[in-house]
Amino acid sequence: MLENFFQLNKIGKELGLSKKEINSVFLFDDSKYPFLFKILMIIIFIFFGVFIIILVIEASRHIYPAGTLYSTVKIKDFKAKK
Repeated sequence: MLENFFQLNKIGKELGLSKKEINSVFLFDDSKYPFLFKILMIIIFIFFGVFIIILVIEASRHIYPAGTLYSTVKIKDFKAKK
């Protein structure tokens, strides 16, 4: 996808288009509701950003490192000595 972006950018420069005209292709300026599409893109980027942050936080919450055995010993076990 990035290759297509750079290729279209290069073609636009070769045709003598301004930077604003080249960017209008990528920001839906030729559509019926360009402002709506820009807002939707921003909302989608924010959603994915929050989703990635939540995944990172949840992944770092694990107490035990991978491959270790979990302990089942509790404090109550030490209080009731026979």
